[in-house]
Amino acid sequence: MTLNNLSLEKQCAVVDRIIRVDHAGEYGANRIYAGQMAVLGRSAVGPVIQQMWNQEKDHLKKFNELMIAYRVRPTVLLPFWNVAGFVLGAGSALLGKKGAMACTVAVEESISDHYNSQIRTLMEEDPEKYKELLQIIKQFRDDEREHHDIGLEHDAEGAPAYPVLKTVIQLGCKAAIFLSERI
Repeated sequence: MTLNNLSLEKQCAVVDRIIRVDHAGEYGANRIYAGQMAVLGRSAVGPVIQQMWNQEKDHLKKFNELMIAYRVRPTVLLPFWNVAGFVLGAGSALLGKKGAMACTVAVEESISDHYNSQIRTLMEEDPEKYKELLQIIKQFRDDEREHHDIGLEHDAEGAPAYPVLKTVIQLGCKAAIFLSERI
């Protein structure tokens, strides 16, 4: 194996990991919002949650397309993320609007930070080669930051035990990212 082949393999592995984990993250986000809507869908905050969920549906659709285009296999953990995401969304919503928004803030902050890390990686690798992927990730990162800000505007910090809730959710996000990149 030559040095060029090794470099190409490394680049393919980087893109595979990015697409796999981002697909899993958008899948999980869809399940979180589904859980929140199951509990709060008919409340005053329902339309706000629905608006964010609609954007997440678009994100998932795009990553489904990228999975096919780049021939990336999904994480084997999707069935687990299906249940865990819904339970997290519904569980946080059972704490009320503030609980649901605290979950949104924690998750979206984690994801936007993760997207920033991916942007740095792709910029270091070859920004021209990954131009399209970079544009997608930047747009989705901006959407996630918007969701984060919406959560703050809707009293996320007033949730019961907000600092603890946020920390626990973000630790779960970090674990999900770590695992979904690898398996």
